[in-house]
Amino acid sequence: MTMMVGTIGYVMIDNFSLMDAIYQTGITFTTVGFGEIAPISDAGRIFTITLVITGFAVFSLAVGIMVTEINKGELVATLKERSMLYKIARLKNHFVICYHNEYTVEVSKQLLQSHIPFVVIDPRDEIEEWARKHKYPYYIKGQPHTELSMLKSHLSSAKGLITLSHSISDNIAIIASVRLFEKEHNIPIPYNVITSAENISDLEKLKKLGADTVVTPTKLTAQRVTAMAAHPDMENLLEEFMYKSDTPLDMEEVEVPKYSWIVLKKLKETHFRQIANVSVVGIRKKDGKFFPMPKGDVLVTSESKLLLIGTQKGIAITKNLVRQRVKPEELKYV
Repeated sequence: MTMMVGTIGYVMIDNFSLMDAIYQTGITFTTVGFGEIAPISDAGRIFTITLVITGFAVFSLAVGIMVTEINKGELVATLKERSMLYKIARLKNHFVICYHNEYTVEVSKQLLQSHIPFVVIDPRDEIEEWARKHKYPYYIKGQPHTELSMLKSHLSSAKGLITLSHSISDNIAIIASVRLFEKEHNIPIPYNVITSAENISDLEKLKKLGADTVVTPTKLTAQRVTAMAAHPDMENLLEEFMYKSDTPLDMEEVEVPKYSWIVLKKLKETHFRQIANVSVVGIRKKDGKFFPMPKGDVLVTSESKLLLIGTQKGIAITKNLVRQRVKPEELKYV
């Protein structure tokens, strides 16, 4: 603005050309002291003095604001946030975890061990300190239920969202916001929303509001203790093979796309065991019904989910086979 006023002033007062007026304004405004490029009238000199004072005031104000912002740490914080957002923007199929608490700490450990990317969102100032302490690779300071936080967490490319707040109102707000985000941004596949509840009544409410999975600490503890009491050997086996980070086995549920070549094929015709050494230990139909230990003659239907158990490499191979449109060449000779 000052440059524009100065340029217009020199053109009108002393009939400078546009280029000369811009140059004279620049050297005057910055107080470099190069002198006048052409004779200036008394009115022009008064205008020049005013321009020098104005330029010095504007420059001093700008420096003052910059120093203040640096002292506040806002500039550093902004640069850190931009760097973090750049990293988060490259994530795909990650989980967004809302709020830092003891549950988040344990969940993050398991996700890190399983090499599953995640972003933690928390509105408190201590989030950076907690992220360093608990090795959160990605984090955002903000209210999890807001659209801005969801955009920053790159929710559009996420696989799901986990909200484990102690407050049911927080969990409700986040679930509602996520489902609204899906509609407004035309997300083709609904997010897998996992949350927690303190009691059975809250569990039912959260499911009705749109949560896919609701866990209750009391129920989980009771189930685990009962399993230990009734089947101690089986529980030890699960502890050894399913919960440890270096386990050779893994378990995963894989959805069968409508276009998959295995649709309406018998389970034994998929040859998953021969090709990838993976077993299908359960099938969840589109209507939600679960069939454990399916026989080889069971037909695989579209949008059903196969519960696979095997090595991580074997499951990865099987997922690739399921997502192909035509029967792979290697299976034609099995």
